[in-house]
Amino acid sequence: MTPPTVLIADDDRSIRTVLTQALGRSGYQVRSTGTAATLWRWVEEGEGDLVITDVMMPDENGLDLIPRIRAKRPDLRVIVMSAQSTLMTAVKAAERGAFEYLPKPFDLKELLLVVGRALAAPAEPGSIVVADVHEMEERRLPLIGRSAAMQEIYRTIARLTTADLTVMINGESGTGKELVARALHDYGKRRGGPFIAINMAAIPRELIESELFGHERGAFTGATNRSQGRFEQASGGTLFLDEIGDMPPEAQTRLLRVLQEGEFTSVGGRNPIKANVRIIAATHRDLRAAIRQGQFREDLFYRLNVVPIRLPPLRERSEDIPPLARHFLDRARADGLPAKSLDTSALDRMRNHRWPGNVRELENLMRRLAALYPQETITAEVIHTELADVAMDAEPAAAAGPEKLAGAVERHIRQFLAAHEDGLAPSGIYDRVIAEVERPLIQMTLAATRGNQIKAAAMLGLNRNTLRKKIRDLEIPVVRGIP
Repeated sequence: MTPPTVLIADDDRSIRTVLTQALGRSGYQVRSTGTAATLWRWVEEGEGDLVITDVMMPDENGLDLIPRIRAKRPDLRVIVMSAQSTLMTAVKAAERGAFEYLPKPFDLKELLLVVGRALAAPAEPGSIVVADVHEMEERRLPLIGRSAAMQEIYRTIARLTTADLTVMINGESGTGKELVARALHDYGKRRGGPFIAINMAAIPRELIESELFGHERGAFTGATNRSQGRFEQASGGTLFLDEIGDMPPEAQTRLLRVLQEGEFTSVGGRNPIKANVRIIAATHRDLRAAIRQGQFREDLFYRLNVVPIRLPPLRERSEDIPPLARHFLDRARADGLPAKSLDTSALDRMRNHRWPGNVRELENLMRRLAALYPQETITAEVIHTELADVAMDAEPAAAAGPEKLAGAVERHIRQFLAAHEDGLAPSGIYDRVIAEVERPLIQMTLAATRGNQIKAAAMLGLNRNTLRKKIRDLEIPVVRGIP
């Protein structure tokens, strides 16, 4: 039996050599070229069982070649490689009908697995629909980063451009959950419809059903007119349910019914309304732990968690800090702030920071640097001063004494009341206090139990695995040999 033939197109001779050797050792026949024209000639002549092509080639963009290949030979799979590893590259590859997109540098074992899947996959003949989003400039991309974690997110978003599946996004505060939700909408099948976002934690529980499903006139005191809910407002588009873990139980039950039956009734209404929306949910909470604690419905979780996406905290992708920082400085300059740049020492200092506020904290820092510092080039000394100030803000509770914890709560309440009296929009203090006292609270509990995590978890009312995750995430020292 004749082994399959793989056609390779890449203008980098070393890439062609590596791929030819790896595929040859795996039993494939290989033909390689440095131009798109030669690849197209081979395709027209009926050669090859699979194509692996780079994007940037001297005579033609590899992405533009894919629709022609699919039109000429619908059964010929195409794998795309690119050093321009952005969300837009992944999305364009998926839109044009590529079987898979692999960012450079890639893992040879992964490539061989993809080759095997591509050759074994059944043919899917049909026309390729190219979305009208290609004029979007790379500098306006909603997501930035070339780390392995971000590449996997790009590929997931790209795979979902032709699907209408429910997605659950999990990540710490400030990691960009709404940006991912918007990208899923903007490049998805419902891009022509509205994108409606609602934060479950920001709505009083007695109003949440009215906010989601609307209400009829006279449904309750003050309901003088019929009002559309977010499900109706998002009809034909996407409904983004942020902080879904904070949804009260009665609203969870009603949301589950909508997902099961595909329709709902407004508060005080009788006639069912068709739910024509795609649901994207997001949370910073561990919903599996919430299920065990009876705070979240397990059946609703599985309805929402069809496609899970985990957004890594910034400390797990420190290699993305330089491009993110430059992007935020460029955005600040576009908003009228002075142009700034970061020297190597500044970037090194930033890579070593934990970034508890994640990408949002980094963006705020860049805007602060652009607004407050006269020098054009920012050095490590400036970064150290700014980040040291952030660390000092958290210091009052870090001493871990009970009086410090009480003092932290009192301080935030005073700040809240002062802001309210001054007519400023007061921000919620719950997350701010929790962020400040959680680490010392766990430290104190572990000290009281002499490091016994089982007892500490019981005292805190946490699942043992949840406590272990918090110990790891907060970098709390653990006494070895005590469970």
